[in-house]
Amino acid sequence: MRKIELLAPAGDLERLKIAVMYGADAVFIGGKRFSLRSRASNFEIADIKAGVDFANKYGSEIHVTINMLPHDGDIVGLEEYILDLEAVGVKAVICASLFIAQKVLALNTSMEVHLSTQQSTLNHLAVQFYADLGIKRVVLGRELSIGQIENLMDKVDIDIEAFIHGGMCSNYSGRCTLSNFMTLRDANRGGCAQSCRWSYEVFDKDQVISDPEVLYSQSSKDLMSAAYIKRLIAANVASLKIEGRMKSLYYIATVVRGYRHLIDEIYAKGEISEAALNYHISEITRAENRPVASGFYENEPGVDEHIYRVHAERVTHDFLGRVLERDGNKILIEVRNKFEKGDILEFFGPSQKVEKLEFDYALAADSNEEITICNQPMSKVWIETDLAIAEDFFIRKGD
Repeated sequence: MRKIELLAPAGDLERLKIAVMYGADAVFIGGKRFSLRSRASNFEIADIKAGVDFANKYGSEIHVTINMLPHDGDIVGLEEYILDLEAVGVKAVICASLFIAQKVLALNTSMEVHLSTQQSTLNHLAVQFYADLGIKRVVLGRELSIGQIENLMDKVDIDIEAFIHGGMCSNYSGRCTLSNFMTLRDANRGGCAQSCRWSYEVFDKDQVISDPEVLYSQSSKDLMSAAYIKRLIAANVASLKIEGRMKSLYYIATVVRGYRHLIDEIYAKGEISEAALNYHISEITRAENRPVASGFYENEPGVDEHIYRVHAERVTHDFLGRVLERDGNKILIEVRNKFEKGDILEFFGPSQKVEKLEFDYALAADSNEEITICNQPMSKVWIETDLAIAEDFFIRKGD
């Protein structure tokens, strides 16, 4: 049985590199054209080539989203764009429109065609229909339970990709029109305003019945499905997908690293203990700023899987910095949040080991001044240490 793929998101080249270094088998990105997530930095063709070249050094692959649902004016230059993606070594394209999917297939490129979750594929007959068209992989809708996925896997002979982590849609995935109606930003053309996360009054006819001090949202908690990874592996799902092309470097490193170690332990031991699972969950969720739940994996979401109160996003100062380089027994740190003398700093890289250091002092990179409080975001400081800490490690608050 082949090893399952861990598929990570990236909104720009820097995040792509972190995802690969921290354990992603493949990374999905969006180009400047034909892609959702219009607020992501997204990639020019030259950036995509650089990403492919970098990923290949680590044995990883790049998938590119062509997942817009296009209007007539959106398809100019499509064929040229597809051929450009093939030329720079892209492994697969992720399509929401069957027209675009069939266009890629008709061009007979070397790239696999994956059908986006935007199609909300939820049954084996639909999967087989897409397989008969020549689609290599179907990305399931997020509205299936683990039992339904297992049942579907018994009936199909095609690669299946399932979401395991990240934001959920309050409607059937990607089919919401709240954003269009309220802001004229089309969710299916890359402009979702996340209207489900806004704050609302509650009315009974024309009477406000909600507390004016406690407004309501109608969004889902984010998905976190670590408890179901073993069953997804056993079901022979091809790929486990993390959502979040808009997410930060720290988030990408933390979540990819956490799932990487969980997956590797399951393969190494054939099982996962409750204590080990809880450890991996604690690592995966260190970067979360929204409540998480299991989505549809256990059963249909109820009250506990939704967010009805305002301000669900919480500001976290857990991310303290990033290691930019190492020079002998010194490391150069880019400061992100405040830390001071006596604080415990945890340094983590792609491996499972976390290095801990009690902060004493640093030297300001621009003045060589000795400082005991680092509280200027994006400033750079040197710290002396003999710990095994390397470039592109991240720093978080320790206990």
